[in-house]
Formats: sequence, C-alpha cells, structure tokens
Amino acid sequence: MKLIVGVTGASGAVLAKRLLEVLKKKKIETHLIITKDAELILKEELKGVDLSKLATHTHSPIDFYATISSGSFKVDGMVVVPCSMKTVGAIANCVAHNLLVRAADVCLKQNRKVVLVPRETPMSLIHLRNMVTVKEAGAVVLPPVLAFYPKPKNLDEMVDFIVGKILDSLDIENKLYRRWKG
Repeated sequence: MKLIVGVTGASGAVLAKRLLEVLKKKKIETHLIITKDAELILKEELKGVDLSKLATHTHSPIDFYATISSGSFKVDGMVVVPCSMKTVGAIANCVAHNLLVRAADVCLKQNRKVVLVPRETPMSLIHLRNMVTVKEAGAVVLPPVLAFYPKPKNLDEMVDFIVGKILDSLDIENKLYRRWKG
C-alpha cells in the first residue's frame, strides 16, 4: 500500500506524527509533503520532531516534478492532517499552488481516497461550503472530533481515536481505540 500524507499549517501536528508512526509500523509506504506554513507549526507543537524520519519518502511542497504529482503514479490514497482551511479551499477550487494540493487534485480525479482532517473551529459559511465541495468531489471530511464513549484516559488515547478513524476511512485495520459495542 502507498499513501500520500500532507501536513499543513493548521494546529494538530500530533495527529500527523501519530499517523506516520502507525503507518511506518504497518510497513505502509508513505510520501510526505509538509507545507511552508506547517513547518512553523511543527516547530511550535512538536518541538524538534522530524516527521520526515517517519516517512518513506519526503517531497518538497514546490516540487511539481515529484512522482506524486501525476496520476500515472499509483497510490492508494491521501490524507491531509491537519488540514488548514486554506488547503481545503485550494483543493475545493483546484488551486494547485503547491504539490500537496496538486496531489489531492490528482487523487480526486483518479477516484482515489482522499481524507481531509480540517482543524478549525468555529467554521464560517465559506469553510462549510468548501467542505461540501470537496465531499461532493469524493473526499472524506474528517474533523478531529473527540468521542467520549471509549473513555479516553489521556491525550494519547484521544489522538489514537482520531488516527484510528483516519485509518478506518482508508480501510486500514487498526485497534487504536475501543469500538462502540452498544
């Protein structure tokens, strides 16, 4: 399996880190793109953690010659986590100003799975309309909304719940959270 993982300048870098850790453990090939804005957030939120060490391949956000910029390069899907509203808007409107948006556009046009994890609250009407647009184009919109039925004991368990939901959306087996049993 091959997945593209995009990281944007929204808060929530810990979600990208944990997702990459799990994908690496599962030996899933990853193609990482970190936007310029995300670099600032990563320094603030992850204090020196190098996400590229968790990925199989890392691509510059301005490298439009990267393999993942073409539909002829087969991947199983893409996750953008965290996903800024700027990126949601760019994907919704096909404004491929960087490799991350181009890769999402390619995945959508090739009918490959795209999971966007938007990190913003509250949301404006523009945010909501852009999310409807990407959903209509075939993306999964998965805001990192916490659930309390698994009775999380700490932040790590809350993060695992969201990462587990991302993996579920990609049909990747996981046991990161306690599933509802009624």
